[in-house]
Amino acid sequence: MYRLRIKRCLDLVCSFLLMPFFLLLLIPISIAIKIEDRGPIFYGGTRVGKDGKEFIMYKFRSMTVNAPDIRNEDGSTYNSSIDTRVTRVGRILRETSIDEVPQIINMLKGDMSLIGPRPGLPDLLSSYSQDEISKLRVRPGITGYTQAYYRNDITNREKRLKDAWYANNVSLWLDVKILFMTILTVLKRKGLYTNDGISKDINQK
Repeated sequence: MYRLRIKRCLDLVCSFLLMPFFLLLLIPISIAIKIEDRGPIFYGGTRVGKDGKEFIMYKFRSMTVNAPDIRNEDGSTYNSSIDTRVTRVGRILRETSIDEVPQIINMLKGDMSLIGPRPGLPDLLSSYSQDEISKLRVRPGITGYTQAYYRNDITNREKRLKDAWYANNVSLWLDVKILFMTILTVLKRKGLYTNDGISKDINQK
């Protein structure tokens, strides 16, 4: 019952309650982004959601316009404290996780949930193993089990396995624990960067 009905109802309630917070942040962040490089305020990336359905996930833009897509060997995105693709405003947004706030719109639309596995990239879908595919049974989340407890401290494979475990064990109590752990993780800035201190050529494709 919780997975099928109550969880979505709670997402809708949270969307409406959090919308004023999003609107409050929108004006100062928009001004800061425009002052720095005059580029778009939002970034929309294609992601894979529930049952493998693709959707556009929104963020406050934290990288330079047309920044190259740099990946790690396991297909995960390159993420470092010295990544020159990230703008000065973008670094603040990322380190506070405020760049994720526009996903409230995705939650309202039904693409995402407040709690769930982080959505994957479409070109990696074919690489999912049989024991990872359960991740797609639920809506992806603004935060989730791996983000709350591990963030970027584990491999892509480990993230998928833990996401699959979450999807098979969804409960109200588990979501409450994830929500509170997320707050602690963000405040402690735990596991913020996957490639901390590792520099890569931004012209790499």
